[in-house]
Amino acid sequence: MSRIAALIRRREAASFSRPLALLVAGALFLENLDGAVLQTAAPAVARDFGVAPAAVSPAIVGYLLAVAVAVPVAGWVAERYGTRRVFLWAVAGFTMASAACALAPDLLWLCLFRIVQGAAGAMMIPVGRIAVLRSVRPVDLLAAMAYLTWPSLVAPVVAPFLGGVITDVAGWRWIFVLNVPIGVALAIGGALLIPRNDTSFRTPLDRWGYLLTAGAVVCLTGGVELLRGGRPWVVAALLVAATLLAWVAARGMAHRPHPLFDPAVMRIQTFRVGNVSGSIYRLVITGAPFLFVLLFQAGFGWSAAAAGAMVTAVFVGNLAIKPLTSPIIRVLGFRRTLVWSIVAGAATLLAFGWVHASTPAPVIAALLVFSGVVRSIGFSAYNTVMFADVPRDLLPAANGLSATLQQVGTALGIAAAAAAASLGTSWAGPDPVELGYRVAFVPFAALLLLPLLGALRLPANAGGHATARR
Repeated sequence: MSRIAALIRRREAASFSRPLALLVAGALFLENLDGAVLQTAAPAVARDFGVAPAAVSPAIVGYLLAVAVAVPVAGWVAERYGTRRVFLWAVAGFTMASAACALAPDLLWLCLFRIVQGAAGAMMIPVGRIAVLRSVRPVDLLAAMAYLTWPSLVAPVVAPFLGGVITDVAGWRWIFVLNVPIGVALAIGGALLIPRNDTSFRTPLDRWGYLLTAGAVVCLTGGVELLRGGRPWVVAALLVAATLLAWVAARGMAHRPHPLFDPAVMRIQTFRVGNVSGSIYRLVITGAPFLFVLLFQAGFGWSAAAAGAMVTAVFVGNLAIKPLTSPIIRVLGFRRTLVWSIVAGAATLLAFGWVHASTPAPVIAALLVFSGVVRSIGFSAYNTVMFADVPRDLLPAANGLSATLQQVGTALGIAAAAAAASLGTSWAGPDPVELGYRVAFVPFAALLLLPLLGALRLPANAGGHATARR
């Protein structure tokens, strides 16, 4: 009886609802999964619609762009209409758009339905997270973020394999059909778990701030996506436009009474490092599984199923270290955890520059498992430290801005990986084929070292109250 009483006391002491956190994590996983699951199904979609496989890319990119454009305004929509209502409408919209994708008569309609699906999915990201974080005390932040971290870690890893299996067994339309019962379950869970006493605020929308931010996101994503297209002037123009739009948006928000994002949150060092450096970290760890698949499939000549199955070793590492992630962060602190995970992650990516087709499979699997371990720890640390010092009154603004920056990093991940592979294969030439894909890991490893600049500037006790024990 004493053990049961102690367990009840611990559960009562928690400042967040674990069932609600699991519900939101499920919604985030579904949104992240659908961003990448169509990649391996693209050839089958192309065959059904009588087009080239490359022509299916707008259905993938359109979804990511819709998410990136809708995320910046999601925080305002949640404040204006209430978290519970917006979350339920977002899940309903995502579910109906998924059903429409499954019934799409041609590629054009599939692309249009994917855009609607992405916009609805975007509303689930910050809205679901704010529903969990509003009641979290600093001492419980690490535990709460553990629930909200795994979708972004697992979805990019399992999506290619899952998409390939569903396509081979049942057909690509079932990728979207399976979303329907999951969406219904999420809607029922949201209706039962998200509190009804949700406060709404009638603050005006910062239209200029939103339009400039959305324009910057579109230009940045488009510029990176076109890196592999051999049009450097177009890429340069888009990247310059993205920079100018972001600068004008930030300048304007600093002087408007109701800005889309409150610039005050960027003055919080842990939030700034967790988002600016964390976006680069997220870009690399999101794109790395795609590079692994390219190396194994295009470089080594493996089948899609074999390549996808090997990449799931990253998920094994994620899963194996998850129970120890919070204790590691508590012992090392955020600063040392981030520094260690960045250096170890970059070294692991660099090691794949020396992996070749004759490397024993257990060695490759061990490297992938270690990669999963490192990325899980680093990702959890970034996702937690960004909110460690944010006061409660700035939490909605911080949540909206961080969701936007995270989505940009995620959307750019695959595009950056494809660009690295294109540059590597162009430099290496056709013989041997695998060399170009191995070379691609070198700039990716170097890119992962950039977040070190922010991590090293954190004080040793950064976010210390979030790692304190009860």
